[in-house]
Amino acid sequence: MSSTDVPDGQPVDEVLQAMRALRADDADWKGGRTFSLVYHPDDAELDRLHEAVALEFLHENALNPFAFPSLTTMESEVVAFGASLVNGNPAAGKMSSGGTESIFLAVQTARDELRARGQFDAVLLTATTAHPAFAKAAKYLGVEHVRVPVRDDGRADPEAMAATVDDRTALVVVSAPCYPFGIIDPVAEVAAAAAHHGVSCHVDACLGGWLLPFWEEIGEPVPAWDFRVDGVTSMSMDVHKYGWTFKGASLILYRDKELLQRQYFLYDDWPGGLYGSATTAGTRAGAPIAAAWATLKYLGHDGFVDKARQVRHVTGRFVDAVESIEGLRVTHPPDMSLFQFTSDSSDIGAIGDVMDDRGWHLDRQQGGLHLMLWPYHEHVVEQFAADLSDAVDAHGESRGKAASYGGIS
Repeated sequence: MSSTDVPDGQPVDEVLQAMRALRADDADWKGGRTFSLVYHPDDAELDRLHEAVALEFLHENALNPFAFPSLTTMESEVVAFGASLVNGNPAAGKMSSGGTESIFLAVQTARDELRARGQFDAVLLTATTAHPAFAKAAKYLGVEHVRVPVRDDGRADPEAMAATVDDRTALVVVSAPCYPFGIIDPVAEVAAAAAHHGVSCHVDACLGGWLLPFWEEIGEPVPAWDFRVDGVTSMSMDVHKYGWTFKGASLILYRDKELLQRQYFLYDDWPGGLYGSATTAGTRAGAPIAAAWATLKYLGHDGFVDKARQVRHVTGRFVDAVESIEGLRVTHPPDMSLFQFTSDSSDIGAIGDVMDDRGWHLDRQQGGLHLMLWPYHEHVVEQFAADLSDAVDAHGESRGKAASYGGIS
């Protein structure tokens, strides 16, 4: 591009107007019409806090902990709080930009732990329901990815996974819960099998890490899944999901500091002096760190419990709404706040088409339509139920829209 190709500058108000015009076709998450990607806590004061924090830390960079010690302090406090929820080690974790980065770090750390034992041909072992970020990490990090079919109930199969472990296995993965069905894998059984073979075990709690502790506290049955389980060596848990902060904030936690040390990068073989980073990123935006810290301070224990109750209530209402419509069924009774539903008598894709036309953004999976619930959905459940019932009664032929979660434009 030459300098003559660069457009003329525009006044701020014109730029803002053009930007807002571009958003005309964006999904209406603020109106409760989406069920993933953004988590709406239905809390005006929390929204106000987030906007203030974003402005306060708009430009700060957490790359250098000595330049912005406030971010270092806030990160350590967020890690300590998160670790306390899952019975982890407050000194053995870091914040990352999101679940994918946390998962990358867990895979990289396990791979390097295996290399330290003299085995350089690493394998990542997951159930078929594991998040695609594990497949992505395996591709980028040069690790073979072996996927094991799940049981009939949709959960990881401990016996099949144990039978697949060998001396090349760097990491065994379980989900709490898995994204497709909202159900928790048998963590204790899989972790025990991994430990028996001297293999690391990672719990992907990107979804459940900030909700399941409070889910259990409000009386919901939650199977053993966190660091209380012997054999669990690492965990990912996203603050920007049910931790109610904005993107991108996640935690990667380890059972001990020695494992955490393996994810650090130090380099001084250049004229600029020592370069060190604790996560994949170099530059790290300060605002998500500050917002995560501020959110925890604002909500506190009782605030998180209240959000858990709200989510439980709205999840129950949506499950009831789906199951009250003849021809629809929930494929796997959820352990948390997300689930898939399908139809044995109608084309579920065609039903999804009608819901699209009515402004709903349901996630399409290979086995049905997918919902993930937040407090704000309480305001739209009745309209959703009415539109879904009409979609079942009046759908046409499916337009062939593919199942998708992410995408490439």
